[in-house]
Amino acid sequence: MSRIGKRPIDIPSGVKVTVAERLVKVEGPKGKLEYNHNPGVAVKIEGPQVVVTRPDDSRQARSLHGLTRTIIGNMVEGVSKGYEIGLEINGVGYRAEAQGNNLTISVGLSSPVTHILPAGVTAKIEKQTQITLSSIDKQLLGVQAAKIRSYRPPEPYKAKGIKYATERIRRKVGKSGAG
Repeated sequence: MSRIGKRPIDIPSGVKVTVAERLVKVEGPKGKLEYNHNPGVAVKIEGPQVVVTRPDDSRQARSLHGLTRTIIGNMVEGVSKGYEIGLEINGVGYRAEAQGNNLTISVGLSSPVTHILPAGVTAKIEKQTQITLSSIDKQLLGVQAAKIRSYRPPEPYKAKGIKYATERIRRKVGKSGAG
């Protein structure tokens, strides 16, 4: 039995979960999310909890069991609390600006990069070198943060580039003088 899949998901107050056929809808104070789950698992609402079960012990059913439970759990947490990811820009002259859903990033390329954020993801800039992305959809937020980081990943010598706020860069020693 999947250790993650067998745990029920508690529904907090203010969050409404509905299951119709294969479509799971979650509504909360921050917004609405939908997920069309695989028919290899069953999703039921039992009182104040959502329970994910699998019909058999086939390899595919076992892998989908924990995945489905985690996705629905992330949806419930997203509509009640939301998610945030912090990015830091390190380097002389490197900075970011936000205008609406456009994020303009200057990171030493020939021209500034304009990243268009999808609906549901918002960016907040602090001190031109710190970006905070927030959303109710954890997967969409992670994809956008990874795309922004990919414009200039941090290099190991001077740690210049865009990195996650929680990321540690393993630094390398540069060339030493001839002795």
